[in-house]
Amino acid sequence: MMSGANDAAAEGVRKVAQMIRGIRVAMLTTTAPDGTLHSRPMATQEADFDGVLWFFTKAGSGKVDEIQHDSEVNVSYAAPEDHRYLSLSGRASLVRDRARIEDLWSPAYRAWFAGGLDNPELALLRVDVRSAAYWDMLAGGMVMMPTEPPADR
Repeated sequence: MMSGANDAAAEGVRKVAQMIRGIRVAMLTTTAPDGTLHSRPMATQEADFDGVLWFFTKAGSGKVDEIQHDSEVNVSYAAPEDHRYLSLSGRASLVRDRARIEDLWSPAYRAWFAGGLDNPELALLRVDVRSAAYWDMLAGGMVMMPTEPPADR
């Protein structure tokens, strides 16, 4: 029975990867300590989606403070011209893995991170996606899909 759940999760990951491909900007929503929601645009990395999303950030930013208070986030993608709309929920964490940063780095990011790879504030946000929903024109609504197998009980 777990094999079916794993297969469904793997298919969900493949579907998300296909749907977000080519969408350059996502909206990341975090929760402030007072409970208010904050959304901001984030550049989507060129990494293949495998259940994890990666975004560059400044380690001392407000979003990082909010994630340290409440790591549950939402990331939304929209490509209206293709009728692609996704809402991904997951857990975010700050990552300072130099090898991963170098792997995802593009010189275009210097506009946001003076000093480039040597900027001491340069870090990554890792979002482990736990659930996903997408708009299905034929169904006329949002469709939930698994992106991770259910936890063992």
